[in-house]
Amino acid sequence: MKATLEIPDTVFRRAKSVAAQRGIPLREFVTEAVKDKLASNAKASQKPWVKHMGKLKHLRKETARINRLIEEDSEKIDPEMWR
Repeated sequence: MKATLEIPDTVFRRAKSVAAQRGIPLREFVTEAVKDKLASNAKASQKPWVKHMGKLKHLRKETARINRLIEEDSEKIDPEMWR
């Protein structure tokens, strides 16, 4: 099937360049790209939580700090509690 697509110039040039480096026509490169995108979307829809994996990775140090503070505080004895 033939279709007309509007692709930004920079994306088009990069796609054409990569296709040439691989020695395949642009048509084949675009077809592969669309197939890959459809396959990844199908996988993500089977397990929607997968797309969120690792997004809070930047908070690991903060989580460890908070857990350490909680542990330190829970080791303290509250005199009011023992009356």
